[in-house]
This record gives sequence, C-alpha cells and structure tokens, in this order.
Amino acid sequence: MPLLIKGGEIVTAEARYRSDILVEDEAIVRIDQGIDVAPGFKVLDATGKLIFPGFIDPHVHIHLPFMATFAKDTHATASVAALIGGTTTFIEMVCPSRQEDALEGYHIWKKKAEGNSACDYAFHMGVTHFDANTEAQLREIVQDGTASFKIFLSYKNFFGVTDEEMFHTLKLAAELGVITTAHCENAELVSQLQQLLIAERKTGPEWHEPSRPEAVEAEGTTRFATFVEETGATGYVVHLSCAPALRTAVEAKLRGVKLHIESVVPHFLLDKSYAERPGVEGMKHVMSPPLRDKRNQAALWRALERGLIDTVGTDHCPFDTGQKLLGANAFTQIPNGIPGLEERVNLMYTYGVQRGGLDIHRFVDALSTRAAKLFGLYPRKGTIAVGSDADLVVYDTGYRGTISVTTQHTNNDYNGFEGFVIEGRPSIVTVRGKVQVRDGVFVGEQGRGEFLRRVPQYFAKAVANAG
Repeated sequence: MPLLIKGGEIVTAEARYRSDILVEDEAIVRIDQGIDVAPGFKVLDATGKLIFPGFIDPHVHIHLPFMATFAKDTHATASVAALIGGTTTFIEMVCPSRQEDALEGYHIWKKKAEGNSACDYAFHMGVTHFDANTEAQLREIVQDGTASFKIFLSYKNFFGVTDEEMFHTLKLAAELGVITTAHCENAELVSQLQQLLIAERKTGPEWHEPSRPEAVEAEGTTRFATFVEETGATGYVVHLSCAPALRTAVEAKLRGVKLHIESVVPHFLLDKSYAERPGVEGMKHVMSPPLRDKRNQAALWRALERGLIDTVGTDHCPFDTGQKLLGANAFTQIPNGIPGLEERVNLMYTYGVQRGGLDIHRFVDALSTRAAKLFGLYPRKGTIAVGSDADLVVYDTGYRGTISVTTQHTNNDYNGFEGFVIEGRPSIVTVRGKVQVRDGVFVGEQGRGEFLRRVPQYFAKAVANAG
C-alpha cells in the first residue's frame, strides 16, 4: 500500500528540514512539503518527531557456533529486536571455523537467514583459513553478492588466521574490490597470557581483560594496518576498544592507509568493572576485545565526534547465563559476547546526542550512512532520498524509559545495559515502506527481510566493460 509520512523533521548525515515523504513500491518517490494524496494511501502523522534513515548495524552475530555452544538469537528474534531499536538492516558475520569448509559455511548461514528475518540483511564472509580451495570459493561468494571479508587475528586454532593467510586474503580482496574487516589482537600472545594466568589459578572473569590487554589490541591493529598498506587493500578494524589501538589506527589513516574504524556501543558506555563483578555477573560482560578501563571512553567519544571512528556497531552476540557458566572454572571457557542490537540506537542518541557532544548528523552518519557507503549499500540504504528504499525511523525524542531484560526482545535472559535510562525511541519503523514497528511493538511481517546483494568494485568494472 502507498504510504505518506507527514509533518516530520527529516535528519540525514548532511541535512535537517521539515518535509513529507511519499512512498510507493517500497521506495521513496517524493520528498516535499504539503503533499496531498488520493484515497487509498496510508497516512502517518510524524508531527513533532524526527525522521531518520533506517539504521544499519555493520557487525552482528546471530547464527554462531562458538566455544562449545551457540549464540541464543535466531534471525526471527534478532530481526524483531533490531527493528524495535530502529535498525532496519544488519550485516552478519559468517564464521565457519578453521576446520570447516568456507563455501559450505556460507550457504549454512544464508539458509538460516532466508525467509526468517523481518529486516534486510547482508553478510561479511569470514576467512578463517586460506588453502588451495579458498580463493575459488571466495570468488564465488563475492559473485553471489557478499562483498566484504572478515578475518580474526585472535582465537588461535579456531577462527584465527596466520600472517601468511592474512596476506593472501588481503591481496585477493584488493583485486576484487572487497573490503576486509578484522578483529585485531595477537592470537599467540593472548594464548600465552591465558596459560600463564590459569597456571597461577587466576581463573575468574576479572582476568579476561589482563589476558588480552590494550597493548595486544594495539599490536594487532598496527599489524593489520601494515598488511593493508602493503597489499593495497581496504581495511576495516572492528570493535576497537581502547586509546592505544585508536592511536595506531588513526596514524595509519592519516598517512593514507585505506583503513576504517568501527567501535561498538559497549565500549562507549561500559567499562572493565562490569566484568570484574563476582561470579556470573562478571561473566555476562566478557567479550573480546574486553571491556576496558573507563579512561578509554573519552578518547572513543572524541574520535567518534570528529569522524575518526567511522561507524558504531554492536558485535551483538547473546549467550545466556547458563552458557556463560560454562566458564565457571576458567575465564577462557566463557563464551565471549554481549547483546546490544536492540539498544544501540537509543543508547547512542541518549548518551551521545542528548547528553554528550555528538552532533546529530554525525550520529546518523556513524549509525547508518557511513556503513551503507563502506559496505556497498548506499544510496539504496543509509539516506532519505528519492529512489532510496523506504527504510525510515520516525523517532520520538520525548520518550523516557529504562532498559531492562523484562522488556527486551533479544532472546536472552539478561541485558548487559540493565538500568540505563534512555531519552528517545523509535515510534514507527518501516522496511521498504512496510510498517514493522509501532511504539515499541512489532506489528509487521516476519520473513520480510531480503538478502542484500552487493557488487564490489571488481565486478562493477567487469559489468561495465562487458557492456
């Protein structure tokens, strides 16, 4: 059904103005003041509210076999949680282990999502080994429309790649025009530090952060930036958590390395004291890179405000308390991850825009537009413009609430941001013109989400040359 949204104030990464938005056939067809429509159009009143482009989370884990268990969300539960929080597109990490076939893993992840997601989705393809078959498989995956890779410089013998494998992945990515995202640590150093701590009977969750300290993340970031520079690839550091790693990444950017930086909402608002709580309360907040000393947060906020941190994701990965207790005897066995897909937009608006120094246009850029541009979704996603998908978030800045496990939609038995106050939430959320959320309630269509095929530089050139 055609849709008209009237009276709202449009806010994009570049502009802010009052206008009506007319939607037909899933796309925005007109933006103007005082649009009149014929009978049969659905009309939504957005007076007094902001209208943002649908938000994009560039880093989520939904289907994830990890540390002898599986992440708790399904695509049905995660997509509803995303939409209620204003996220209309997410990019999921495909993460087969080193022992699994890459192409087989890719199709498993696609099948899990197909027909089950209420919002649109894309994938980063995890490259967890590089052998004689890998190059041909990655070319096939890219041709299928997944135009970004993911490597881990961590999780030795499970996800982690060697430097040689990183080199070959980046060389192929440079040829194909594919961006490579990276978890930047040092797998060997983490492994050795873990063994030392366990041998000293330092087994609780409070020892997770000392086992992978800031220097380890900074080293991994430096190494990744060097490999990106020497291969001519484009790199993207995921979930950067601390000032030393930020410093080395920014230095690389400033000398011309094609490197982009993501941080995630937990690192802006939570600190290592959460993981130092006794027992399972501390285990709930074990993630990698770990929550850091609070002094790092000011540096992250400044870098975000200045655009040095490009995007804000979540690294959404819910494990319930029973799963966290798998690490009751050793922090090395705690499944790493914290949920945040539902909370990201409201938390960053509250503590960045409302209570901090984050410009509202930079907010839209970091949580929507820049991810769309980096990962081949713009201008279909990430903006409000004629011809763009009608993924729209009508935002009620007058809403006041408190985050709680009792009201969340993520499939988990705790919330890592329990008790945080929020100032604002989505009132209406549309996916390609279909109203999916009203005032915190999912009212839409399960399975509506589409797999978003992206054409990287290499294939775009090939198509142009063929024409």
